[in-house]
Amino acid sequence: MRVYSEALMAELCSRNNIVSPGKATIMDCAKLSSCLEKETGIPVIHMELGSPGLAPNRIGVEAEKAALDAGVGSKYPPTDGLPVLKNAASRFIKAFLDLDVDARYCIPTTGSMLGAFGALAATSQCVPGHRKVLVLEPSFSANKQQMAILDIPWKGVEVADLRGPYFKDRLLEALSDDNYAAIIYSNPNNPSWMCLSEDELKDIAAVADALGIIVIEDLAYFCMDLRKSGLGVPYVEPYPPTIARYTWRYLLLLSASKIFSYAGQRIGILCVSPRLYNEQYPALAKRYGGSGLFGLAITGGILDMITSGCTASTQWGLAAMLDKSCEGSLDFVNDISEYGRRAARMKEIFLRHGFTISYESDPSGRIGDGFFFTLSYHGMDSATLVEELLAYGVSTVSLDKMGSVRQGVRVCSSRISNDQFDLLDERIAAFAADHGA
Repeated sequence: MRVYSEALMAELCSRNNIVSPGKATIMDCAKLSSCLEKETGIPVIHMELGSPGLAPNRIGVEAEKAALDAGVGSKYPPTDGLPVLKNAASRFIKAFLDLDVDARYCIPTTGSMLGAFGALAATSQCVPGHRKVLVLEPSFSANKQQMAILDIPWKGVEVADLRGPYFKDRLLEALSDDNYAAIIYSNPNNPSWMCLSEDELKDIAAVADALGIIVIEDLAYFCMDLRKSGLGVPYVEPYPPTIARYTWRYLLLLSASKIFSYAGQRIGILCVSPRLYNEQYPALAKRYGGSGLFGLAITGGILDMITSGCTASTQWGLAAMLDKSCEGSLDFVNDISEYGRRAARMKEIFLRHGFTISYESDPSGRIGDGFFFTLSYHGMDSATLVEELLAYGVSTVSLDKMGSVRQGVRVCSSRISNDQFDLLDERIAAFAADHGA
């Protein structure tokens, strides 16, 4: 039986200026589900918001406390980051990606979301007439909102439609309709958890070099493709795949939110290719002054005007966690593997009750168990499935909001607690009984 009535859901949608659950943004889905809990006292199983469900790493917490006690709170941090964090980020990138990127090119940002905002702004302003961004779908919906704020035109193309022996040709075809500035994607992918292969990254790099396009690679879910054993051992193969091995036209986004469960402190790293950092663009010089150096435009011209740097104590906290990871005394992959265990239990429940995985495979085989996965149910479009699941006390997000052409919902494994799996099984069994599974 349903947990919440249609009338109550409609009333709360109206009260919160939400058209309907199926058309709600991620944050509106989270707001609506929280309102349902408060109004009724009945808990929702939250799967809509990609917020970490683990405690923040204590190494970072203690390092922040020590930094504050040492008086860092009284001084403005440098726009491009404190040396302690820039150096730690450079070491981390060498240890876990085997890339040589000097500290100068590692820029702390107030969460990797801000890094994406700066990357999109800068890449779309480098060359007059080349502003459009190609989004590899499905994708993180917030990036499109960022492009709306920046008035950047974009086009989405399904990765699944590009895949195969003609990946490069199909990508070139997708880019043939306009003058593009950038390609953006996440790997592993939010929401599908599909991963791009090394061969696909090589093809993307070749196309980027041929057309002069910059690639924005979101590595928020760093080392979280748990199908690959051995990831996350410092200075030891295997290393996660990255576009940076195949082109100099790259920007990488790293997030402390997922790697170290440090979401509340809003800290990430924007890693700029050394050559790209030092490229000079007359259009950037005209817009921001100076020589038009890409790296200086993105730090002083863009990011400094938004946040004036990252909180000093948080930079010390992240630096400590990065350093301990490089030393091998902080095993962040072991910590975040909990999400894989949760996802496996969740999938078993949904699949047993008639659901299917919307995006079931990538070039490495069946998708792994991790932070996100996608679900479909026979006969239901994305919006209907979101609304029906919410009526049974399970909050998700429509794949329509993630740029997908497939019908279904995105599910996050982070916020479900161990004492909710039986409740999830009970609610999904009731859903399936009422919908003819």
